[in-house]
Amino acid sequence: MILTIAIVAAWFVGGYLLGSIPFGWLIGQARGVDIREHGSRNIGATNCGRVCGKPWGILAFVLDAAKGFGPTLAAVAWLPALVDFQSERSRWLATVLVAAAPIFGHLFPVWLGFRGGKAVATALGVVLALPLLTVWALAAFGAWIVVTGLSRYVSVASTAAALALAGLYLGFERASAWSDYLPVTVFILLVVALVIVRHGSNYVRLARGTENKVWGGKKP
Repeated sequence: MILTIAIVAAWFVGGYLLGSIPFGWLIGQARGVDIREHGSRNIGATNCGRVCGKPWGILAFVLDAAKGFGPTLAAVAWLPALVDFQSERSRWLATVLVAAAPIFGHLFPVWLGFRGGKAVATALGVVLALPLLTVWALAAFGAWIVVTGLSRYVSVASTAAALALAGLYLGFERASAWSDYLPVTVFILLVVALVIVRHGSNYVRLARGTENKVWGGKKP
C-alpha cells in the first residue's frame, strides 16, 4: 500500500510539473509580449492566438493538449506493471488521480505563481489518453470545432464539448459508470464542473454582449 501511494504520488508530481509548463505564455515571451497583459490576460491557447496570431494559438493548443496526453498515456501503459491493483475500480482511481495532475498544473502553474489558465486543451489531452474515454473525447472535440465555427465563441464551444463528453460517457457506459468505472465518472463530472466554473466570467460577458470571439476581440 505504501509503495502504491508513493508511486502514484511521484507520478502526480511529475504530471503536475509538466502540466505547469505555460506554453501559451512562453510563446508570447518568444514573440516579445506577455500575454497576461493583453486580450483576456489568460495564459491559454485562445488568448495566445488572439495576441500572437492564429498559428501560435494553434501551436499553444497542441502543446497544452500534449502535456495532458503524455503523462496520462504513460500512466495507462505503465502503472499496471508497477502496481498490483486489487480491483478494476482501484486501477481507475489511481489512473484518474495521475490524469488530474497536468490539469491541476495548468490551473495552478508553479512557474507563474500558481495563476494559470482554464485547462480545456490540457483536459482534452488527458481524456484522449484514457482508453475508456478516447472515442467520446474525439466526439466532444468534434462538437467543440463545430460550435466554435458556428458561434465564434470558445467559451460556448468548451462548455458544449464538456457537456457532450459527459453525456456520451454516461449514456454509453451507464452499465459500469457507477460501479467499476466510478472514479472515471467522478473525474468527468469534476472536469465538467471545472469548465463551467472557470468560464464564469465568460458567461457574464456573453450575457452583456462583450465576450471576445475566437482569434479576434481586443487588440493588445
